[in-house]
Amino acid sequence: MSLKSTIESEIKTAMLAKDKDRLRALRAIKSQILLAETDKGGGGDLSEDAEMKLLAKAAKQRKDSIEVFEQQGRDDLAATEKSELAVIESFLPKQLSEEEVEAEVKKVIEEVGASGPQDMGKVMGAATKKLAGKADGKLISTLAKKLLS
Repeated sequence: MSLKSTIESEIKTAMLAKDKDRLRALRAIKSQILLAETDKGGGGDLSEDAEMKLLAKAAKQRKDSIEVFEQQGRDDLAATEKSELAVIESFLPKQLSEEEVEAEVKKVIEEVGASGPQDMGKVMGAATKKLAGKADGKLISTLAKKLLS
C-alpha cells in the first residue's frame, strides 16, 4: 500500500477517534504528498524513495521548529511540533543509533579510500546515499568530520 493511501486511512481513523493532534499531522503529510505529486507535472504517484525523502524533510522541519521554539521559550508551540514529529516518525524507517551510524561511516571511509578532511565530500556523498532515511544528515556530517580528523 502506498504512503498516500496509508495516510488517508489513518486520517479516517484519527477522525473517528477525534484525535486532533494526530489528524493535524496526517493532514500536513497528505498536503506535502499532494504538492509533490502536482509539482512533478501531475505525473501520478510518488516512488517509495521520494515518499521517504518527503517524510524525512517534514521531520527535519519539525525538529528545526522545535529547536527555535524552545530557544524562544514557546513551549506550547514546541509541544505541538513534537506531537506532529512523533506521527511523522511513525511512518519513517527505524533510525539508526549513533554507534550504528558511526560504524557505517567508517565502512564508507574505507570504501572510498578517504584519508583526511579534504575527502569530506566523497564520504558525505556516499554516506548520505547509503543511510538515506535511516540517519540524520547532521549526525552523518558530524561523525564524518570526527573520523576524518
